[in-house]
Amino acid sequence: QVQLVESGGGSVQTGGSLRLSCAASTNAYTLSCMGWFRQAPGKEREGVAAVYTDLGSTYYTDSVKDRFTISRDNAKKTVSLQMNSLRPEDTATYYCAATKGGCAGRWLNSDEYNYWGQGIQVTVSS
Repeated sequence: QVQLVESGGGSVQTGGSLRLSCAASTNAYTLSCMGWFRQAPGKEREGVAAVYTDLGSTYYTDSVKDRFTISRDNAKKTVSLQMNSLRPEDTATYYCAATKGGCAGRWLNSDEYNYWGQGIQVTVSS
């Protein structure tokens, strides 16, 4: 069973930065695509970013492009999400997710992911 453990959440003011990390309990190469999702109260879970662990290809939802950067360290079996220029609308519980399938054409669909972390809170105040 693959376990994903998130860290790095917290509270910041608008314009601040946070870095989320996700540690996987297995070799990253067995998890082809790893991503971050978020869910705000009363809203559906949405895909934020994803990375192809082998090729390093990255994917972002429009609202975070140019502000967030996803990266992976296969040796450390971690995926990180650097979040800059944070806005109040970024406030949500963030989840790390992983799948043995690829990212292309599917990374936004939460049903495609086999493994999930427990979630970590990010709060951005105005």
